[in-house]
Amino acid sequence: MTEELIKEVKEENKKADFKNMQLIVFKVGTEEYGLTIDQIKEVVITPAITKVPLTASYIKGVANVRGNVLALIDLEQRFGFNTSEGESEKPKYTLVVESEDFKMGILVKEVPNTLSVSQSDIDQSPNVIHDGNLDKNYIKGIVKLGSRLIILVDIYKIILKEEVSSAIIK
Repeated sequence: MTEELIKEVKEENKKADFKNMQLIVFKVGTEEYGLTIDQIKEVVITPAITKVPLTASYIKGVANVRGNVLALIDLEQRFGFNTSEGESEKPKYTLVVESEDFKMGILVKEVPNTLSVSQSDIDQSPNVIHDGNLDKNYIKGIVKLGSRLIILVDIYKIILKEEVSSAIIK
């Protein structure tokens, strides 16, 4: 998925009924997660990663993406999922996330999909027990599509600006 395609989807979303929401859906472990499309700048093939010492274990290092040095985050480790070395395959794609404060990449193993959902398909108040290591409001809701459940997250509340900044030497 290129930057142009994401821009096109964002434009279509602006024109569409405001009751619908565009999501980028990807897997972390065996579960599906979603981010609103406005949190994603682009999707790229994962570049070479340079490890940075003394950073959190889920920060895999930094990489050069179109001239920008980005910290690359492994959400499986951030969420504390156990993956055995044998089944752990290398992430093939990177979701480039950009805010006013920082840029980073989220490592994913499969090509993420776009999905349009209605606000009525989102349970805004999931009853989930939160770990004290994450902002308790990082889950924005659970998308229910038939038997499929997609955890809608706010990436800016999962990853702290200070943690990403520590990986990038200025």
